[in-house]
Amino acid sequence: MIRVMVTGAAGRMGRTVVDAVNAAPDMELVAQVDPVLNADGQVAFQSVAEAIGATAPEVAVDFTQPHAAFGTVHTCLQAGVHAVVGTTGLADEEMATLTRLAEAGPANLLVAPNFAVGAVLMMRFAAEASLHMPRAEIIELHHDAKVDAPSGTAVRTAGLMEGEVPIHSVRLPGLVAHQEVILGGTGETLTIRHDSLSRECFMPGVLMAVRAVTERRGVTLGLESILFG
Repeated sequence: MIRVMVTGAAGRMGRTVVDAVNAAPDMELVAQVDPVLNADGQVAFQSVAEAIGATAPEVAVDFTQPHAAFGTVHTCLQAGVHAVVGTTGLADEEMATLTRLAEAGPANLLVAPNFAVGAVLMMRFAAEASLHMPRAEIIELHHDAKVDAPSGTAVRTAGLMEGEVPIHSVRLPGLVAHQEVILGGTGETLTIRHDSLSRECFMPGVLMAVRAVTERRGVTLGLESILFG
């Protein structure tokens, strides 16, 4: 059994991760951490360090906010707890620090801008298509509570594609997470779109990452290497 701690457990993604871990036959939820207690009182700890000391998790799953994620993941890695991070918006220098920690060991780090398998496929298809079509732009659409713009998925997609790819961000109530990559050539366009219709769509990828992170030394960026080898 993999001993799992969820940070940001009172948030919308955090609650969904808690349910997924509880339902996984090979995982045990040993700690939930969040400064805001759930209404049902299920969040056990407000401090990451306290939770680690009390429950000895093997893997932490972090879906918090950019201002909190660095300290949370830093504490986990220093304590020897592997970290799966879905929080986007970390500064480059923060990621560099976490990378150095993970590469020095003993704990590994897996950071993914998107845990939906379909979104990972979208990024792969967009990267391939950009080799054959001269121009592309990205439109990413998210719920109005999302803090960062552009999204980590859009930035990652653009980074995988050939050339300069402009990104347009939309934040509206009613949305979850959506992205279109529109490529244009002579007399034709190609649109590659992924829609996340509920937060449950991210859970197979999160559980896949929890299972993989203990064996993947150092830093893993995205689910691509897990999905495609």
